[in-house]
Amino acid sequence: MLRGIRIVEIEALGPAPFAGMLFADLGADVIVVHRREPSVPATRSLLDRGKRSIALDLKNMDDVAVLTRLIATADGLIEGFRPGVMERLGLGPEACLAANPRLVYGRMTGWGQHGPLAGTAGHDMNYIGLSGALWYGSLPGEPPMAPPTLVGDVGGGALYLVIGMLAAMMNARAGGQGIVVDAAIVDGSAHMMNLLMSLAQSGALAADRGRSLLDGPHWCRVYRTSDGGFISVQCVEPKFYTLFLDRLGLTADPQFANQFDRELWPQLGDRLAAIFATRPRDAWVKLFAGSDACVGPVFSPHEAAQHPHMAARGTWLTVDSILQAAAAPRFSGWEQKTPAKSPMRGEHDAEIRAGLPS
Repeated sequence: MLRGIRIVEIEALGPAPFAGMLFADLGADVIVVHRREPSVPATRSLLDRGKRSIALDLKNMDDVAVLTRLIATADGLIEGFRPGVMERLGLGPEACLAANPRLVYGRMTGWGQHGPLAGTAGHDMNYIGLSGALWYGSLPGEPPMAPPTLVGDVGGGALYLVIGMLAAMMNARAGGQGIVVDAAIVDGSAHMMNLLMSLAQSGALAADRGRSLLDGPHWCRVYRTSDGGFISVQCVEPKFYTLFLDRLGLTADPQFANQFDRELWPQLGDRLAAIFATRPRDAWVKLFAGSDACVGPVFSPHEAAQHPHMAARGTWLTVDSILQAAAAPRFSGWEQKTPAKSPMRGEHDAEIRAGLPS
């Protein structure tokens, strides 16, 4: 889909290389500028799959000149440093846009390019904690916890950077000029909250944890099974909740009949926890098989890869002995390809240099 698009990615951590991987998965020519560090172990990063690699020392003026020539050929650039680092290297937006007026300059940070915390260190949990996205991430009485990197680094960071850069590249190709995309995890993760915040309009979202439609009910939790496994339950709509009670033999129980009675949620959650603790995970999976009760297993990635549904879709793949997820989303009429191999550091130096304008 992105054939003909070239992205230059400056080596960084976390969401920046993930964004570059997604561009490469979608067919863009992504050239990652690795640091020229002989001491770095010769390993291939999964996040570099499908990219080409050139190794440069950005404190060396000759290498900076090579990068500037490379940027002149690009549609977009990705950098993931703290504000000011690229400017100190002589590679800030002003210099790069001078070399390529239609360049989309993508900046990936946690706090953004301005604001009181812009120059401060942080990680995924710090960003989504401040943005509000972590607040509903656990049962009441327990510290909030979200799946590592998914809400902040990937969701609020990398995906918003890619969306922003694609929008800016569409504008540039329609006759617009190059532009800087400021993708901050605090902004993106806050924006992701709007789906949940929309529940407040109907009174289904409370400020107190454990009192909202999706963060406290007994029918919206994960339960431990007798073998140490886990079962997810999220039968929100009454028709699905009815099917859930029927499979558990609880249809005649007067307490469970009051699905939306907030005062009963803690007590009924305890009752369901005791019920699910009586059988192993796979026994519960078998009981709810073929049902619309919205109950299912919680798998590790390796278990997920073996599930018939995931296997049928080819969602998880093993490439070079590394388990990894296939590219997403899918496009009709386009073959889903096995992810291309990740390059070694500097593997394409000669090839890339040969293609640069003089």
